[in-house]
Amino acid sequence: MEVINDLLNYNNLKIVQNPNWFNFSLDSVLLANFVKVNNKQKIIDFCSGNAPVPLFLSTKTKSKITGVELQKPIFDLAVKSIKLNKLEDQIQMINKDVKELSKLYETDTFDLITCNPPYFKYENNDNINNEEIKAIARHEIKLNLEDIFKCAKKILKNNGKIAIVHKTDRLIDIIFYMKNNNIEPKRIQFIYPFLESRSNLVIIEGAKNAKTGLIVEKSIVVHNNDGSYTDEVKNIFNGGAK
Repeated sequence: MEVINDLLNYNNLKIVQNPNWFNFSLDSVLLANFVKVNNKQKIIDFCSGNAPVPLFLSTKTKSKITGVELQKPIFDLAVKSIKLNKLEDQIQMINKDVKELSKLYETDTFDLITCNPPYFKYENNDNINNEEIKAIARHEIKLNLEDIFKCAKKILKNNGKIAIVHKTDRLIDIIFYMKNNNIEPKRIQFIYPFLESRSNLVIIEGAKNAKTGLIVEKSIVVHNNDGSYTDEVKNIFNGGAK
């Protein structure tokens, strides 16, 4: 079952989704809001799903954006979304495994990688979704953190950046695999569901072969006490933080 939804209030963009699999999440919005872009970068988005991050980024930059999605049914949704928004000249999707990208691209190709990857470690089939598409999207069945940063090390230019959104409890793993692949953590932002709650999401950006020095950005609180979105998050939904 395919449906066409508004991509929040981003320039009247639309996105094609299948609710039986998943819809794009707040994570993608926050990741696209976090990254700094210009009009001269070569950008690639890992684990693109139905392309929310490339679509969001298209409102911030005129740079060419490549999206990578392994699962063909989800890839097809992304292609439909791009065509629907007449963005074929800016966004290109490829139906590949991220682990294969080092065979497709030369070393030092990209200025920026964005990634909203599967969050959960995969150890066995006991605790994963019975629906294969959902399971692969949510669990590290086909792709894990080490795979992501190995690929980033190869295809990023020197001082090129990778920004990833993930569960906060995986932060140490993320930094470990960044450092193991010559990617230096440079900026980090913690996301809190409520003001008094613990952080449940983190966005972290690293740069290839960069000097040490980490900036901790202002945290984002998603909900007011009554469950409504905070003004800051509403502002992001309206096209980005001002």
